[in-house]
Amino acid sequence: MTALPDNSVDYELKPTALVLRAFAYTGTAFCLLFVLNNFLIFWQGWPGVDVLFAHYGLLGMNPLSSALEGVELTLGWVQLVVYTGSIVASIVFVLMTRSRSMHTDSETMALLAAYIVRSAFWTILLIGVADITISFLRIEGFMEQLFGLGLTKELGRASYRGIHVHYPLVAIGFIIGLFTRSLGFIWLAFLIVLAELLIVIARFVFSYEQAFMGDLVRFWYAGLFLFASAYTLIEEGHVRVDILYTGFSESGKAWSNTIGSLILGIPVCWIILIFGMWGNSNLINAPLLSYEVTQNGYGMFVKYLMAGFLMIYAVSMMIQFIGYFLSNASILLGEPQPPEKEKPEDNMNSGSALLDAMDTNEQKV
Repeated sequence: MTALPDNSVDYELKPTALVLRAFAYTGTAFCLLFVLNNFLIFWQGWPGVDVLFAHYGLLGMNPLSSALEGVELTLGWVQLVVYTGSIVASIVFVLMTRSRSMHTDSETMALLAAYIVRSAFWTILLIGVADITISFLRIEGFMEQLFGLGLTKELGRASYRGIHVHYPLVAIGFIIGLFTRSLGFIWLAFLIVLAELLIVIARFVFSYEQAFMGDLVRFWYAGLFLFASAYTLIEEGHVRVDILYTGFSESGKAWSNTIGSLILGIPVCWIILIFGMWGNSNLINAPLLSYEVTQNGYGMFVKYLMAGFLMIYAVSMMIQFIGYFLSNASILLGEPQPPEKEKPEDNMNSGSALLDAMDTNEQKV
């Protein structure tokens, strides 16, 4: 094995590393495509790969009573080609980047997970501020004076507010996530404290309390704990039973982390996604499709988004588990490790780090 500059390793003699890298990129692509495919099926009416297989009676499935025709059949094939193409693209990329180290791939996975979490944080920050403002204006009767009766009624419907207010803010949050330099967990925690303080002051000083005030705290609390999980995993911050682990050698710890990621971490994330998004009545899909809100009509209309927090949690954790798997597998395969590993917070706090890393890696290759 010949060490190359810039933390790259020649893997011509290590076919196992090629297989593991292909597995990692395929797993990441499948995870992201699963979420995209879920949106296409349940929001856009695409048939899905399983329906396509049933159409032809493949994999032991019973043929559909009403066969797919025309556009639906074409869309089903498009979904199948995209899934198959992700496997081919992953293998081709790995073969074209034989000198790329597994440790570098692990850092790329961490950057991708960081981008998703960072964008999700900005999304709930923007939506929280916007939605509580709308709820306050509605309940105090200012909305009709400012925007008219028609828009006031529309903003009182969860589906309208979700499509015209929340989802545009989601897009803005993911754009901001490309350029910001901080995840902002400390600021989110600080804002939660302020929101709680506002409730206390308003209740005991001014005898004023509305449902949307508690909704905002729960909304941000849920995001804080679920979105921070992948970040905590990168920093080795999760609670670990160290009775045996602390006595392991470096190789033993690498085996423990590799096996744990492969048979515990990644499967749990897939279980959350599959059981939460496999059908339109599942735990994650049902609230999102129905724009579920609290029973108090003048609270915040964000309860359905909190179901989506589980999706963000599962996706970000799975990508980070894949990166964790690669970094520990690189130790087992004898890949030279960098003298000083880059601090996780450096990866997480770089707003445009994902794009910069891609450019740097292309130069390496």
